[in-house]
Amino acid sequence: MTEAGTPTPARRRRQDPLIPAGPVRASAHVCMAAGCLSMQADTVFDSLCERVTARGLTDVAVKRVGCLGLCAAGPLVAVPETGRLFDRVAAGDDAALDGVVDGLAGGEGGRPIATDPFFSHQVKVVLEHCGQIDPERVEDYVAVGGYESLTKAVTTMTPAEVLGEVTRSGIRGRGGAGYPTGLKWTTVAKTDSPHGKYVVCNGDEGDPGAFMDRSVLESSPQQVLEGMAIAGYAVGANHGYVYVRAEYPLAVKRLTTAIRQAEHAGLLGPRIADTSFGFDVEIRIGAGAFVCGEETALIASIEGGRGTPRPRPPYPAASGLWGKPTLINNVETLASIPTIIGRGAEWYSAIGSGKSLGTKVFALAGSVVNTGLIEVPLGLTLREIVFEIGGGLPGGGKFKAVQTGGPSGGCMPESLLDMAVDYESLAQAGSIMGSGGMIVMDDGTCMVDVAKFFMDFCREESCGKCIPCRVGTTQMYGLLDRITRGLASRDELAELESLAGMVRDTSLCGLGQGSPNPVVSTLRYFRDEYMAHIDDHLCPAGVCKMEPREAALAAGEVAP
Repeated sequence: MTEAGTPTPARRRRQDPLIPAGPVRASAHVCMAAGCLSMQADTVFDSLCERVTARGLTDVAVKRVGCLGLCAAGPLVAVPETGRLFDRVAAGDDAALDGVVDGLAGGEGGRPIATDPFFSHQVKVVLEHCGQIDPERVEDYVAVGGYESLTKAVTTMTPAEVLGEVTRSGIRGRGGAGYPTGLKWTTVAKTDSPHGKYVVCNGDEGDPGAFMDRSVLESSPQQVLEGMAIAGYAVGANHGYVYVRAEYPLAVKRLTTAIRQAEHAGLLGPRIADTSFGFDVEIRIGAGAFVCGEETALIASIEGGRGTPRPRPPYPAASGLWGKPTLINNVETLASIPTIIGRGAEWYSAIGSGKSLGTKVFALAGSVVNTGLIEVPLGLTLREIVFEIGGGLPGGGKFKAVQTGGPSGGCMPESLLDMAVDYESLAQAGSIMGSGGMIVMDDGTCMVDVAKFFMDFCREESCGKCIPCRVGTTQMYGLLDRITRGLASRDELAELESLAGMVRDTSLCGLGQGSPNPVVSTLRYFRDEYMAHIDDHLCPAGVCKMEPREAALAAGEVAP
């Protein structure tokens, strides 16, 4: 800050994009999502503003945008007019910064987005505007057609017609369960409530390695708000809540800005598009409890209570927030709605395969070259995602498994790489779609240790309300710990399998019901690793530290 308390030029540039007074010939889109910001993308933004101004490029814009997807290669700068992407543009790298400015001036450089396998296999619906618009300027979202779908819905369609369009699109809830979205909306719409209804956006994304919802909220918050308003119109609700975890401060900041700007522009609030329909949105910040991703626990948290699930029925569609009918969808589901209404159900349902229609956003992470955020048609194979979009394993490493679905998901072996990624195929293989986390593992990974890691996560995140989850996950973790230390017997392995079935079948909510999945899937496909730990007292991957056999025998921790 200057002595007078006004922003310095660099700080002013960080707040405001560099926009020419006349026509724009080229523009630098600087990724300002959390990943690139952690690598000083804000300084890259400042430096590009300075260099463009110094070069006299008066027809060049520099703007901040949301996630460009290729997180492994950040900080990222895209030039949409030439279709080029400049990666690893470090704040102190003069050559890289000058290379971007040269590209803006008409020179060559960067990588072609259209032919890059990471981008060319993607079909973007949810991520369509991520990396294209400034997430803190409602004008940018309106300029690319934002809120046209909401206007279309409230001025030219009845709520029943909106419901029909969503139903015909075939979209299923992207939060994990895959429940038909149109059916859920219709249930809420048909439930009479003289005292009002609610729409809730579930942004409580807690899976290890998952960052899909966070990136959408950081990059295109208006898109989510528009989807919520359309949902409100369809089901008869006039108030919505976005529930987002406190660990996402940038998402909270941009959502707050987006709500304020939309209300100021008359896009949210009373009498939207000069109609009788009004819709307000509030933010509720969660304290980071994984269980609050479950609908009834989320409702309890919004109401100010402890985030614990309750038995169902009644379902939230009939009795949710404060006992009123409540529609709950996750960020990705709601962000898909403006496109479905704008382009039509037939357009959307032509994407995907079988009963899994549309696209799915995944956070591709782990032992893969191109870690980042991707959106692909449902039905693409694991091999295409890992080896074509993901670029394979670093250094030519050997693939071992890919885990889908987060802590409630499963680990898929190399033999299933040609399996289509859709709801039914994953379920048959012992996994789930989940919210979209996808973690690639190489041959240096111990699958027993992976199961132990996720079980430790589940026992720590258990709310403790029901005994099967509270006690069962702790007992399963203890058995896995003994296996990884070389202390377990075959009888204990049988006990682990029995406990897995009990916890799955008797837990109250999805956290407990899904917690055995990593154990069950690794036993199904990597049982030899469990047996090596138990019978041979060794970890094939060399990850687990075995207790000395003699000392364990002497202490009575293992049978002779």
